[in-house]
Amino acid sequence: MEPALDLLQQTQAGAALAVLALLLVVEGVHPFVEHFAGGRQRGRHAVRNLMLGGLNAGLVAVLFAGLWVVAAEWARANGFGLLRLVDLPAWAHVVGAVLLLDAWTYAWHRLNHVVPFLWRFHRVHHSDTFMDVTTASRFHTGEIVVSSLLRVGVIVAAGATAWEVVLYETLMFEVVQFHHANVGLPARVEAVLNKVIVTPAIHKVHHSRWQPETDSNYSALFSWWDRLFGSFRWRDPAEPAAFGLDGFDGDDRQSVTGMLRTPLDE
Repeated sequence: MEPALDLLQQTQAGAALAVLALLLVVEGVHPFVEHFAGGRQRGRHAVRNLMLGGLNAGLVAVLFAGLWVVAAEWARANGFGLLRLVDLPAWAHVVGAVLLLDAWTYAWHRLNHVVPFLWRFHRVHHSDTFMDVTTASRFHTGEIVVSSLLRVGVIVAAGATAWEVVLYETLMFEVVQFHHANVGLPARVEAVLNKVIVTPAIHKVHHSRWQPETDSNYSALFSWWDRLFGSFRWRDPAEPAAFGLDGFDGDDRQSVTGMLRTPLDE
């Protein structure tokens, strides 16, 4: 792997840990919603989510990161991909790659709510009854495997370079951590920021138990995809939201084993 790409991947991991630590502190000092009865409950919730996230991160690093690089290098060597249909300046290629990858992430997320088989895995993410920054790491391993395999084809079709993929993954995951966090923004900041990226106020609607809200606000990084494709829904951030999924509140469903077993449950 090229040294520059290796450095960027190390930066990606470091940024994810730094943002996680920062948001955990902010949530602890000034939570937007008082979720937890005490530190022990909060700690157990975080450990469970982060254990699943760590398992998935290790799997991606071992099985898929190298495959993404190979796919990107093949597309580059063969002049393949949408971004190579015209001769773009370097900056435009980067912007185009980020936009195409984020558009795919929106489409993939929406598919997970529409296709029953995919929803069986994705509901692990939605069954979290306490939405906070650690929820950003709570995805079923099966969903991660399928999305990682599909990303190979997306990288080739887009013509994204390996470092553009890592750049997008870095930007996207930091925003995903942010918009899952149990934090609030001043009204003026919210009004400006949510026109560009997904904020906690936008994404908490997506984690509502009420299905019309669950099936909305699919964007990961840029918020405009939902507005563009008619899936945007807004509610006053001050209004309480009930997080989770009916039938999945029990401790047996919230354990790591229970989360991994979720696709098998009715």
